[in-house]
Amino acid sequence: MAIKLSEVLFGTFGKLRYQPTAKRVRALTGGNAVVDTFHALLVWEPQRITPVFAVPAADLRAELASPEHQAGDVPEFGVKIMLDAPPSLDPRTGFGRHTAPGEELDVVTSAARLPRAAFRPADPDLAGYVVLDFKAFDWLEDDEEIIGHPRDPFHRVDIRASSLTVEVKADGVTLAATNGAQLLYETMLPVRYYLPPADVRLDLMEASTKRTVCPYKGTASYWSYPPAENGKNLAWAYNRTFRDAGQIHGLVSFYNERVDITVDGVLQERPVTPWSTPPTGAGGGGSHAPSRAH
Repeated sequence: MAIKLSEVLFGTFGKLRYQPTAKRVRALTGGNAVVDTFHALLVWEPQRITPVFAVPAADLRAELASPEHQAGDVPEFGVKIMLDAPPSLDPRTGFGRHTAPGEELDVVTSAARLPRAAFRPADPDLAGYVVLDFKAFDWLEDDEEIIGHPRDPFHRVDIRASSLTVEVKADGVTLAATNGAQLLYETMLPVRYYLPPADVRLDLMEASTKRTVCPYKGTASYWSYPPAENGKNLAWAYNRTFRDAGQIHGLVSFYNERVDITVDGVLQERPVTPWSTPPTGAGGGGSHAPSRAH
């Protein structure tokens, strides 16, 4: 019997998962490496969408100590990334929301003590490893900076040029029309249409102070369309942080979930995702994202 691969991936969400990486992984604080290893793992705790790095404790250039202070309240943001996915924890949830047995630890260097920045899983398959809080450090894979969260080797971003006519409307008002879109296909997310800014009615929109980061595409800035009910932070564009996404840098995309998009005259169905309405708390639509891409 044939197997739909996305169902296999969704079927593991409730489990502790890991994948070795051959990359050189470094975590730095204050410009000094806390770890420099070729033996890192990517680890997803149960219900986590995005991975974090686990490193051999033997490769740490810091001490691990019992936490000095009790853990504070950690917000829980359970979302459904797609309608057929189980409830999941995205990067807004914070590192301290652990869903696997283990021990929280402080990371102590000669210059600083990082509270609960490490987690030692109890699982025997991860013996000798500690998971590190991504936000507590600056990260390099080989000699390139990684932002947002580690890149998922099972997550793919493909960009293709299209000459089809793409039109975007909000409450019946045309906000964009082009024959020069770049179509971005991302694993388990809706196709996104990136449009030349000259073909977008930015004069009808307001620049936003919102910024998000995506480890696959870079840093995004936003625009709102105030007349629309769900027009807050409705569109975005990425800067030139990553060569990987060079085809869409500077182009404008809209949430298909909140506008009407027609492609070659065919109205596209609005997908239902966590970005179907503007977020009211921390995080937002950027895996990306949440900090995750979108």
